[in-house]
Amino acid sequence: MQSITLQESMLGYSYLVQKAMDELLPANYSESKIVEAMRYSALSHGKRIRPFLLMASANIFGFPSGKTIAVACALEFVHVYSLIHDDLPAMDNDDFRRGKLSNHKKFDEATAILAGDALLTYAFEILSKPEAHPNPEIRCETIRILASSAGYKGMVGGQMIDIENINNQISKEQIVNIHRLKTGELFMASAECGAVLGGATSEERKAIRYYAHDLGLVFQIKDDILDHKEGLITNPIDEFSHKKPKENTSIVDIIGLEKSYQQLDFIKEQAKEHIRIFGERARLLVDLVDFVVNRTK
Repeated sequence: MQSITLQESMLGYSYLVQKAMDELLPANYSESKIVEAMRYSALSHGKRIRPFLLMASANIFGFPSGKTIAVACALEFVHVYSLIHDDLPAMDNDDFRRGKLSNHKKFDEATAILAGDALLTYAFEILSKPEAHPNPEIRCETIRILASSAGYKGMVGGQMIDIENINNQISKEQIVNIHRLKTGELFMASAECGAVLGGATSEERKAIRYYAHDLGLVFQIKDDILDHKEGLITNPIDEFSHKKPKENTSIVDIIGLEKSYQQLDFIKEQAKEHIRIFGERARLLVDLVDFVVNRTK
């Protein structure tokens, strides 16, 4: 059971990010339907874990949440772009996302592709502005971190490896690498950007990044466990009804359910150990690991 403080913090941060994204995407834009499509996916319900990671990490170093909003929105826009493109027929071919029609089903494939492209490029426009941080060197560093984590060396590269291995038998090491790239890299970018905004030292940034790396693995292993236990989810009004039976090998397929739980517990404790140096200041990040491990969907 997670602390009320964590739940309240996540809800509070989510509200701030939702409000800011709503303002960044003008509802009255009428030259085309592109902003409507961007708003459709960006403003739909989600956990907002990546913005939360950014804000909670920045808070460790005394950087207030109100000053992290622009970077948090940029991170979430990159995440949403990846979801829109993942759902496309050429990728995962999913009809639902977050309890409603996926973007290409609501609009069409061309609009979905362009909406994802627009969110990705808009993210870097936001990061380049003084609202992201008054120091241009820090703005450039957040741009570098996010671009590297989202590109061929990170999230996109992981998605490509995953596609290349559909129906293939792969090792535990290979699937861990896919998880690190597809999920972990954006988690690491979120946490490290928060540390950068807060003026963390290089050693502190490493600790935060290692923590986020393990958090990403915990998140993905728990996803694999839930998928294994629940099987095909067909209820179209469920928040996670976009999921379909996996053709890709999961960690549970390779090492079994019991050992997957063991790995989950081991990596959870390892993640906490990385941020022990911050003491009580990192309490929200410690609680977040437990939240991810204990979630039921």
